[in-house]
Amino acid sequence: MPHREGHRSERIGWLRAAVLGANDGIVSTASLVVGVAAAESTRQHVLVAGVAGLVAGALSMAAGEYVSVSSQADTERADLQQEQRELAADPQAEEDELTGIYLQRGLEPDLARAVARQLTAKGALAAHARDELGLTEELAARPLQAALASAATFAIGAGVPVLTILLAPSDALVGSVIAVSLLCLIALGAIAARVGGASVTAGAARVTIWGVLAMLLTAAVGRLFGVSAG
Repeated sequence: MPHREGHRSERIGWLRAAVLGANDGIVSTASLVVGVAAAESTRQHVLVAGVAGLVAGALSMAAGEYVSVSSQADTERADLQQEQRELAADPQAEEDELTGIYLQRGLEPDLARAVARQLTAKGALAAHARDELGLTEELAARPLQAALASAATFAIGAGVPVLTILLAPSDALVGSVIAVSLLCLIALGAIAARVGGASVTAGAARVTIWGVLAMLLTAAVGRLFGVSAG
């Protein structure tokens, strides 16, 4: 049985969408909740804001990710169609192009030509997609997968501050939301970094810093408008 290695780059499509969704869910919903709570709103008002943020954010993430990744998929499809036309119009020129690519990668001229011919015979479009355009099946754009991953993980992330609102005591609502959200952000950043093969400390730090800034700013805005209204 042939040996097949697993590489982290194969996870990049769903991992990026999942981390972005969960991070945005926690940060945006927690910030919204903290801002509303800082304006001296009731628990019910804060909860309504949190649930509304969860629903709207999940749908927005799904739509945005779908449109963005669909544009990427359209570009990839257009490039492949162009390459197919070029192969039909001048296959020799395309073989020469592949040969030039393999020469630049360090193959001897005769070997580069032989490789280009063999790969062209086996599947010319696949060879050009991989070696000229940098497109592979593992890294291909998948709009629906990205949209569902973003929406689901946003909802899960946003559920953290919403659940905290339900469970935290009224006199410690803001502090509880901030503390729980930051702990979840640290864990999310560390897990994402570990899965992606990056530094766990750096991964946890970068999401936490931006989360703290977002919550502090929205708390300041909520306090400002709450005082003004009072």
